[in-house]
Amino acid sequence: MLDVVNLRKDFAAVRAVDEVSFEVRRGEIFGLIGRNGAGKTTTIRCVLNILQPDRGRITYDGKPFSDETRNHVGYLPEERGLYRKSKLVDTIVYFAGLRGMKPAAAREETHRWLSRFELLPYAGRKVEELSKGNQQKVQFITSIIHDPDLVIMDEPFSGLDPVNQITLKEIFRELKQRGKAIIFSTHQMDQAEKLSDAICLIDRGRVVLNGSVREVKQQHGSNSVHLEFEGDGEFLRSLPGVKNAITYEHAAELELADGFSTQELLSLLLHRLELRKFEVREPSLESIFIQTVGQRQEVEA
Repeated sequence: MLDVVNLRKDFAAVRAVDEVSFEVRRGEIFGLIGRNGAGKTTTIRCVLNILQPDRGRITYDGKPFSDETRNHVGYLPEERGLYRKSKLVDTIVYFAGLRGMKPAAAREETHRWLSRFELLPYAGRKVEELSKGNQQKVQFITSIIHDPDLVIMDEPFSGLDPVNQITLKEIFRELKQRGKAIIFSTHQMDQAEKLSDAICLIDRGRVVLNGSVREVKQQHGSNSVHLEFEGDGEFLRSLPGVKNAITYEHAAELELADGFSTQELLSLLLHRLELRKFEVREPSLESIFIQTVGQRQEVEA
């Protein structure tokens, strides 16, 4: 569906996007991941021709991205783009009209989506009267009201509480089942891991990982141990045989050095922690991200 090849964008002396390439297929959820400032938003804006790239090729179903293509695309920007003085219904119907929807159909779809997000009681209110989370929900509705084939969302979970994040994830999966393609950017690796079929990790404007989530994990081995425990786990970082460690209050993910067995690790833990979980599995995207980006920083230092 969407092919991005060797995309580049410079701002004065800064190369924000540097030879970025990726492909997104129909019926796929694609995660564009990376730290804040990595180049994700600039990449999205170049894809949509909001910013003119300095070089590169962008095609939609084999054709150059055009004004006609835009009617098949839904876009949720990271920043708020709503008319604050307008009522919710009027705002959504207006954006639907820009995408070619007739008023009656637009109002019917608006009612359906407001109901889905439990916003019907606020339908007659002005956008500025809503919380940030509810404004984000309205903005999401405006991006999909016209039933686009490709939906591009920049940090879509920003401002949403856990319940509404679940609702949004359900809609992602529904769109996928209907053959839509979804691109979403995030710096939250757990969101990307749970939702994405494929990912593209960008760091300092360059692609450092690209492929299906399964392929990326397989490339980084299976010597990762996931722990849940009671006790003080600060010592886990300095254990012999532990190459890398991501630690939380009562959980950790450990990457073991070559030749160091899980049995050896377990023997070191049994008398120091009360273990609730000890599981060997593929590394998480968060672990892969930290490892990959950290190695790049060491090489460039």
